[in-house]
Amino acid sequence: MQKKIHLLKECQYGGCSAKIDPTELSKLLEKIEIPGNENILVGLSTHDDAGVYKINNDTALIVTTDFFPPVVDDPYTFGVIAATNALSDIYAMGGRPLLALNLMHYPGSRLPLEGLAEILKGGQQAINEAGAFTMGGHTIEDPTPQYGLAVVGIVHPDQLIANNGAKVGQKLILTKPLGIGTIIAGQRLGMTSDEEYQAAIKQMTRLNKYAAEVMQQYNIKGATDVTGFGLVGHGFELAEASDTTIVIDTKQLPTLPGTLRLLDDGCIPGAAFRNIKYAGKGLKVNCPLMLSYLAADPQTSGGLLIAVDKEEAEEICNQIRQQGDQQASIIGEVIAPQNNGIKIILE
Repeated sequence: MQKKIHLLKECQYGGCSAKIDPTELSKLLEKIEIPGNENILVGLSTHDDAGVYKINNDTALIVTTDFFPPVVDDPYTFGVIAATNALSDIYAMGGRPLLALNLMHYPGSRLPLEGLAEILKGGQQAINEAGAFTMGGHTIEDPTPQYGLAVVGIVHPDQLIANNGAKVGQKLILTKPLGIGTIIAGQRLGMTSDEEYQAAIKQMTRLNKYAAEVMQQYNIKGATDVTGFGLVGHGFELAEASDTTIVIDTKQLPTLPGTLRLLDDGCIPGAAFRNIKYAGKGLKVNCPLMLSYLAADPQTSGGLLIAVDKEEAEEICNQIRQQGDQQASIIGEVIAPQNNGIKIILE
């Protein structure tokens, strides 16, 4: 009989919550001089979801990678979630995933190798759904299981979407509910019901492909995906890169079942505090404290944050809902940059 594998016993942190503190990481990257090139359409300067390199007038490559420790016990489900999360960067920039490489750390000397195979099978399910092709990968022995992908996508240079494309007067749409970090923390503490946990898993295994297909039908230039830095962190980056300020109506934030109860009971992921620290003096909080923690919740395989023209916001949001992201919501607006340096306001 095959030994049942419990991946969560193998790691202290999981998913995008395991990211290094973005404030400290930014300081380190500033010390590394990286040459530029005229064909690099998106590089490191705007902290965007992926890098973009122009091949010719009709084609640009989107290059990204993402991997992390498990957020669920089941190896197959972990594989689906990790691959879905890695593919999201391509969708956030208006592209189509083309090629994928598996990145795997696995304690093969301690856990059955069948677990490794199940993780890869789950990842392949997401890659297949995305219509991309697996080209190989790399696997190493490591005490902590970790999995993800390096992905290459393609986009027409004129249809590129980046986090510096938000414009004053636009509305903001969030395509998936928040609360994944809180639900996972609650699961570890025995505070989350199975129904609540399964709802979080359903969101983490859903590709942003379908929301992106709607986004690509409009002349949208500004978007990002919401992952480990939370809505606060990624919203801050969107506003800073676009030289704007964004206002979030926290009462309109779509939320996973059980999240607000857990936050009210004090189940707050540690990464939420890190994300608030990252926004720093660029964040102004005019909402209840609990809702600020919701906005800072670290998402794993979260949704897209899209800046859309005011006149088209309802239409686009409804189309995204019809494609299956039923909690997609208009959550705020883009305003002129504030003289006091505030980049994101939580109302």
